[in-house]
Amino acid sequence: MVWAGIMINVRTRLHVVANGTMTGQRYIDEVLLPHIRLFRGAVGDKFVFMDDNATGHRTLAVQDCLDSEGIQRLVWPARSLHLNPIENVWDALGRQVAGRNYPPNLII
Repeated sequence: MVWAGIMINVRTRLHVVANGTMTGQRYIDEVLLPHIRLFRGAVGDKFVFMDDNATGHRTLAVQDCLDSEGIQRLVWPARSLHLNPIENVWDALGRQVAGRNYPPNLII
């Protein structure tokens, strides 16, 4: 699995989640604390965080972490991926990879 963050004119590096599933605690340790803190620091108090409704993103521990960091989460309906801007990025990336004429290198 791969995670990335975007906002106007800025993006994070791709974060590869290897070996296992994205649990709430992994999401906190590998994504929220190292990446989202930096985004919030750059934007300031008006920062609103948008993620999808993946199970690991919706745990009580994740919500407690966001609350303790003063990060407001955008609430949006389940099964509405078309509302999430990063889905367009994943689609474009997928089309680029599918159009390659040579086998991709695996990230392990």
